[in-house]
Amino acid sequence: MKAKLLLIIILLGVGFNSEAQRWKRYRWETIFGIGASNFLGDLGGADQIGTNYMKDLEWSKTRLAITGGLRFKQTQQISHKIAFTAGIVAGDDMKTKDPVRRARDLNFRSPILELGYNFEFYLKKEKRGHRFKLRGVRGLRSMAIYPYGFLGISGFFFAPQGKFGDGWHYLKQYNTEGQTLTPTRTPYSKFQLAVPLGLGLKVAVDRRWLVSIEYGLRKTFTDYIDDVSTTYYPNNLIEDSFGTDAALAADPTQGSWIGAASYEQRGDPTDNDTYMFLLLSANYKLKTTRGGLPKFR
Repeated sequence: MKAKLLLIIILLGVGFNSEAQRWKRYRWETIFGIGASNFLGDLGGADQIGTNYMKDLEWSKTRLAITGGLRFKQTQQISHKIAFTAGIVAGDDMKTKDPVRRARDLNFRSPILELGYNFEFYLKKEKRGHRFKLRGVRGLRSMAIYPYGFLGISGFFFAPQGKFGDGWHYLKQYNTEGQTLTPTRTPYSKFQLAVPLGLGLKVAVDRRWLVSIEYGLRKTFTDYIDDVSTTYYPNNLIEDSFGTDAALAADPTQGSWIGAASYEQRGDPTDNDTYMFLLLSANYKLKTTRGGLPKFR
């Protein structure tokens, strides 16, 4: 009798341990998704001055974004994700009702090409087994919903364009705030760093497929995604140095707006630009090799 009881305990222990370790067979996930991008900066925005974040979003400038990447599950609640995400951000002073911004009449659009790493923390452990505890039904036991938060680091490329004259023009080449004309104004780099942070939710479809939705801000270290940051530079000097198109890019009103006088405020250098992604992704679990690497077939 004692031997049978001991055997049952051993078998139950092996079974529980096998269940607890099963997630390790599928540590890796591929990620492919689509979503939307938007921007908070010096151009466009809400119909008043001084609003921030969601209240200052210009919803009409929301654009398509795509993403793809790979996730590694370190534990049942900690994951590491590397992903490439591409989107477009834009702003237009004429889309707001604020008279000061409309009078400034600046606009821009820019691609965002981002390669980033995120540390993810899940509020609950992922469990594998029968979703509703029904025999023969595959999926995840109990509610297969996994909320998480993330924080990371990313590098991104941007290239702002402005629309004036005969179409869209790349703005950096025009040095619209007098870059290179004075030692205090140096050209900005189109390659920058950002800190992604946000929240997400994963839902299991079956043992291998999951769907996730996440919203993430990117706090950047530049104020030039929209090519606007400091003050107006004398427009005649910009025209003499870089041409008529440069002068038009710097001030589309060509001096008709009094706020465009030399060294008057053009942007706000104390508040760096922010962009964001809302992404809906399909996640597929890959088997893990004995060496810990993902198995793609």
